[in-house]
Amino acid sequence: MNQSLTIDQDATAKSAKSNAKNPTSSPYDALFSSVIGQDYYLLKKISPFAAEMSRLVGESVAKFCANRSAPISVVELGGGTGITSLSILSADQQLTLLSIDNEPTMQNQAKQSLQQWVDEGRINFSGQDALSALQSLTNNSVDVIASAYTLHNFEASYRKQVLTEIFRVLKPSGQFINGDRYALDDVNAHTRSTQNEVEGYFKVLTELNRLDVLEHWIIHLFSDESENHIMRAALALQQLSEVGFKQINLSHRLEVNALVIAAK
Repeated sequence: MNQSLTIDQDATAKSAKSNAKNPTSSPYDALFSSVIGQDYYLLKKISPFAAEMSRLVGESVAKFCANRSAPISVVELGGGTGITSLSILSADQQLTLLSIDNEPTMQNQAKQSLQQWVDEGRINFSGQDALSALQSLTNNSVDVIASAYTLHNFEASYRKQVLTEIFRVLKPSGQFINGDRYALDDVNAHTRSTQNEVEGYFKVLTELNRLDVLEHWIIHLFSDESENHIMRAALALQQLSEVGFKQINLSHRLEVNALVIAAK
């Protein structure tokens, strides 16, 4: 493997061990439950690994900010209802965030949940699609571009354009931080993992009598797993290298989920 491409097995093992403990409460959970409420509770029940990836994105942004005195500018792709947005905002008191999402229902919910940070001038919203929003930004203008569970939704050719724009917009030494579905390159292992995931959806959502949510997640999963959408890990890392990223690291592997950080 190229020296600039690394898979952090230690971090992956630590994440798996941490999730196996499945703590019922933490300061992080308390913050999110108070701000995001039911959405965060449901996400934790349906897909605890997804909630963990949102936390890891925020933690990674915090590490980026740690040794920098100047305020950091962050762009978030696919802000949704604000779960990852809140994780990012909590990373550093000086950073500013542009949250991009072209789904108005979810973005309106995020605006309501994050009103405190709107009032403080720390977060702005864009209703454009990811590619159009990135194309409107100037070269070398953003410190961090972060995302959770957005890129895997993109059709492959659109995703490649987005990656090119991410690299263009980032400042030198800026980072792309993404917690997402990075499909296992071992197809059989990936299939088994996905089957376990679906089994979990049925168990949790039938107990909660939320068949409407179950239907939505299953239909969405068909799109995630389709040939023109699935984001295989090896190819995804290769594409980051091809557009110019260095120090590309995949870590915290949790079944089909992983954290990827790439530096410009």
